[in-house]
Parts: sequence; C-alpha cells; structure tokens
Amino acid sequence: SKNLMAASTKPLILSILERGEIYGYQIIQNVVDISGGTLEWSEGMLYPVLHRMEKENLIRSQWKISEKGRRRKYYRLTELGRKELEKEKKQWMSVHELLSKLWEPIPDL
Repeated sequence: SKNLMAASTKPLILSILERGEIYGYQIIQNVVDISGGTLEWSEGMLYPVLHRMEKENLIRSQWKISEKGRRRKYYRLTELGRKELEKEKKQWMSVHELLSKLWEPIPDL
C-alpha cells in the first residue's frame, strides 16, 4: 500500500546507504533487486525524500564523475543518519515482533 511504502522509505534508504555511497538511480535499482521486484520506486518519489533527508542532516550528497564519465550526485550516511537508522531498526523490529505474535496460529484450548 502507499501508506506502508511511505512509512518504509526512510529506513530502506538509510539501510541501503549504510552499505556505502551510491547515486539515486542505484538506490532505485537496489530496492527492486532486494525486494525481488515487489517494490518499484520512481525518481519522482525518491528524490524529494533524499532532499528532505539531506535537510534533516541524515545524509549528505556530492557531485562526482562516474566511471563512465557522467556527472552524478552520490549520497552517503551522516553520523546522525546512522543513529537514525538504529532507531528505525528498533521500531521496525518491534512492529515485526508484535505482528509475528499476532499472526501465529491460535492454539486450541
């Protein structure tokens, strides 16, 4: 759903950037690859989120020339971004644990 997608965008981006510095289109490709194609992001969805996260000092960007000679904006985590990722992980794991318990079969009494 769109609501779940919106809620999961920040932790997904932070988690991908924890692996290293990459440019926007690579983030989109990572999401597609890691999700097995079940999630597909557009540039129009991603870049406003990246800009907001940069304003929040969670990530930084830098223009660089790629191996193929193209100018690209690369993103990386800041220290604040790493702390935010840890916070996000705890919150999502709590939700996961709760839902896992709720979705377990109810034992016969």
